[in-house]
Amino acid sequence: MSSRVNHNKTGFLIGGTMSGSGKTTLSLGIMAALKRRGLAVAPFKVGPDYIDPGHHRRVTGRYSRNLDGWMLTKEYCRDAFFTTMADADVAVVEGVMGLYDGFSGTDESGSSAQMAKWLGLPVILVVNAASMARSAAALVTGFQNFDLELDFLGVVFNNIGSKSHLNYLTEALSAHSDLPCLGGIPRDEALRIPERHLGLVTDEEHLLSGKETDHLADTVEAHINLDLLLERAGEIIAPAETADVRAETESPELKIGVAMDSAFCFYYPDNFEALERAGATLVPFSPVDDETLPEGLNGLYFGGGYPELFAEKLSANKGVRKAVKEASESGMPIYGECGGLMYLSEAITDFDGNRREMTGCLSLETEMQSKRSALGYREITLKEGSLLGPSGTTIRGHEFHYSKPVGDPSCETIYRVTPRIDRTLPDEGYVSGNTLGSYVHLHFGSSAGVGEAFVAQCRNYKKQPPATR
Repeated sequence: MSSRVNHNKTGFLIGGTMSGSGKTTLSLGIMAALKRRGLAVAPFKVGPDYIDPGHHRRVTGRYSRNLDGWMLTKEYCRDAFFTTMADADVAVVEGVMGLYDGFSGTDESGSSAQMAKWLGLPVILVVNAASMARSAAALVTGFQNFDLELDFLGVVFNNIGSKSHLNYLTEALSAHSDLPCLGGIPRDEALRIPERHLGLVTDEEHLLSGKETDHLADTVEAHINLDLLLERAGEIIAPAETADVRAETESPELKIGVAMDSAFCFYYPDNFEALERAGATLVPFSPVDDETLPEGLNGLYFGGGYPELFAEKLSANKGVRKAVKEASESGMPIYGECGGLMYLSEAITDFDGNRREMTGCLSLETEMQSKRSALGYREITLKEGSLLGPSGTTIRGHEFHYSKPVGDPSCETIYRVTPRIDRTLPDEGYVSGNTLGSYVHLHFGSSAGVGEAFVAQCRNYKKQPPATR
């Protein structure tokens, strides 16, 4: 698809000096304020996170796309960015960790700084200025001079104690840097989003109400110079031809059910689009609340989330559990990631030691741990053909969970797992018939043909006479 060139399109990346500096709050506030001004805001998130993009979507009304320098190529990220911007006015890209933090201590790979340069966007630097004054200028100038190829838009100070505090910070900054202070966000508990073991509470559970969204927008309008921000924002001019990563093919008769509720809400929009491009219609349903599966499905997709927090309800919903098990036994292609794997297992033991029966599609059980079980990027290689592709297919993704398999899982594993750093991990990717579950959240955009392979399996299943299933 040819992306039209519009010289009024602007954008910027919001980067922090460290995790916890206030990037998410500021990003949401700016998104809300710009949307209220009548601008079409396209949200993005650097890194593999699912939770922040969910909140972006609630505020802007648009899916937030992940841009990741390790899982995805530069070309993929640029295509996704410019295609998404075709019908938007301003891009707000929330960074990850500290601005320069990435995969290594020696280069920029995977960092927000790298992504800003890939996309040609200036950076708003967010500084948690609690208990700081002149030292904040030293911090800012250090970031400013660390990489002279990076373009900075300005500085926002967060957790300001008073107007006089902001005056100290602004005076120090102007004495040592040419970057403008765009404003300071005061300490305000009402701006905080609740957290739990995997990070912020999801947007499915903590819906940003109109009142909360208005408070975010009001705070930004009152304390950030939005006019100066937009004046200094980067001009976005798309390449003459931008690949359309979202185009769909028509095949509405092929249906894949997607678990979508408070227990299952971690998905990359790109994965949905890959399945739709390959000819599938996605049908959302709730394993928590629905009485049974939607009719006419040819495949099932269970994403990640918090099934451990809804284990009692999931277990009590015997209608859906039974339907999923019967679908698995019939040979229907079923794919589950992390929380989805847990639901496809025989049982989940929650944080309080309660064992709750699940679907039993895979012969293993999972148990919540008091400490994190795994965190990091993963590349998987298929040891044999599966619903994700032929043997030898490599796909990249991310793993983050507090549960682990317990006992001695008897189902076959078909993933050879390689982390980003040089160490050995056990094989994974648990298989039973045409059901596949794994702790790794895979990004289908990291490997050509994954969506097509899944849909092809669903199409083959659809062609089989019911008596042979």
